[in-house]
Amino acid sequence: MISDSEVYEIGQLGKPHGVKGEINFSFNTDVWDRVEAEYLICEVDGILVPFFLEEYRFRTDRSALIKFQGINTPEAANEMSGWRVFFPYSLTPQDEQEDYSWQYFIGFMLQDEHGHVLGEISAVDETTTNILFEVGNLLIPAAEDLIQEIDHEGRVIIMHLPEGLTDL
Repeated sequence: MISDSEVYEIGQLGKPHGVKGEINFSFNTDVWDRVEAEYLICEVDGILVPFFLEEYRFRTDRSALIKFQGINTPEAANEMSGWRVFFPYSLTPQDEQEDYSWQYFIGFMLQDEHGHVLGEISAVDETTTNILFEVGNLLIPAAEDLIQEIDHEGRVIIMHLPEGLTDL
């Protein structure tokens, strides 16, 4: 079984396209294409399930039409509409991880420069100009100038946080 801590969200499936089971895929990183992944992981009723790629073609730099193995009709593709799509950390090239979206950091532990663990990043809010890490009931600014160190292997972010920020 695939665990939430093994993957990060890269996009969402949209509407079916055509009659052969293709589906629109909106993504925030093309890592799956750059590493020539054989599969993508979709969340189905709260369970992470791998779906193997048969073929795909890009429509824009943020969308593609995807054909999954075993999905051969518009009706089958329609059942997948709205599903969240994930990619495994294990297939993400270590030297390129800094280039990925903020969603990549979901599941990382966040700690301050004094070693105090604030908790696990459960979500990233990118809806405003100031991107925020959600850690428990805290919203922490994800400003790059506050991030001191990122341990990709250990999945830890060390930040310099303004005094009193965690007391709010």
